[in-house]
Amino acid sequence: MSWTEEKVAKLKELWGKNTASEISTIIGGVSRNAVIGKANRLNLSAKIKTRNSPTANNNIQSNEQGDNLKKRGRRNKFKSLIIEKDFEPENPKQLEELDESVCKWPIGHPNESSFYFCGRKSLKDFSYCKLHLLYAFQPKGKKDDVSDKEEEIPKFIEKKIKSA
Repeated sequence: MSWTEEKVAKLKELWGKNTASEISTIIGGVSRNAVIGKANRLNLSAKIKTRNSPTANNNIQSNEQGDNLKKRGRRNKFKSLIIEKDFEPENPKQLEELDESVCKWPIGHPNESSFYFCGRKSLKDFSYCKLHLLYAFQPKGKKDDVSDKEEEIPKFIEKKIKSA
């Protein structure tokens, strides 16, 4: 396979408007990788228009919120949860009643008759509610000091109890 002047001109024309796969089928006789390689050798801009998935168009607002969370960083996400004090009351659920929208934090011991799951509304992409997310996921690089005294409650637990 060789690149003719017509193929190179067509590549330059289509680059940035179509994907490499689409360009290879339009030009014919070249693979997707050959198109990418030739574009790289020609120093064409690497910024290619990507295809948008149909779900991405429907969830523009949720994507913007997700982008804001990503920009804030992991530590700030958890700080914002600690500041919020409007935790809804528990809605006890049995194992059979659990679905994707409820908190799956176990309360009690599974062998006890009073055992249940939290049942509050869970956060998107997590299995737990706001409160139990604080217990389950600790910010990176922060190790809580273990107290030598059994009677003393660690400060980080006191803060969580007060905020609940």
